[in-house]
Amino acid sequence: MKYTYSVLSLVILIVLSCKHPVEAQTISNKQIDFNEISETFLQRLKQNKETEGIQLVLANTTIKELDNALDNDAKRLAFWVNIYNAYIQVILKDQPDLYNDRGAFFKNEQINIAGERISFAKIEHGIIRKSQWEYGLGMIRKWFPNKFERKLRVDKRDYRVHFALNCGAKDCPPVAVYEWERLDEQFEKGTSVYLNKTTVFNKEKKEVAVTSLFSWFRGDFGNKNGVKKILKNHGLIPNAKAVDLSYTNYDWTLDLDNFIDL
Repeated sequence: MKYTYSVLSLVILIVLSCKHPVEAQTISNKQIDFNEISETFLQRLKQNKETEGIQLVLANTTIKELDNALDNDAKRLAFWVNIYNAYIQVILKDQPDLYNDRGAFFKNEQINIAGERISFAKIEHGIIRKSQWEYGLGMIRKWFPNKFERKLRVDKRDYRVHFALNCGAKDCPPVAVYEWERLDEQFEKGTSVYLNKTTVFNKEKKEVAVTSLFSWFRGDFGNKNGVKKILKNHGLIPNAKAVDLSYTNYDWTLDLDNFIDL
């Protein structure tokens, strides 16, 4: 697929020729790598560098271009997790008061991607979780997802995304730069880090206190039996039988710039 005369290429060249002439020349001679763009987006945020040019590129691509480039679930997941995490940082650093009404914040169509304005909820529940109804506990699909969602969503849900998405709160998983070629390895590391931090097993009472994410999205994890299996596989409980689950309160205190290397 060639982008030489597309709107996307023109935007990239105009933006980068003003600020990064060498980088602009490189992009003009190769196919656009949207995964690389999403990685650069987060890396620049981590380094406190401007990202306006990248945001303009993302806004001016098309659904078709994204669909063609993100041609497997690893690419889709890495791209959309990076985009979600990046825009959390961008928007809340500029307007932290928006977090006072989190329900409205996540539903607000405030992210410009491929000619559309979409919400964080659309990215999380529609694309990354394959058109799940956000109040359905991971057990109810949305009936009529729109074209954007149908074209760009994953083919199969992966529960580990819940330990990769950073919604800006103190109890959210930290922000990593996800690379599609290493995604499975990074998801495993991220899951292990988060679960070890948030899980407390009481051997005497045979009780395990876990993150509320396991309750809110229980269907994604295979319900209680699935949660126990996950905990056992990560060495956090000795077995999946005769162990009671409890859910800790989620700390929604705003906490940005929480980066980690995976």
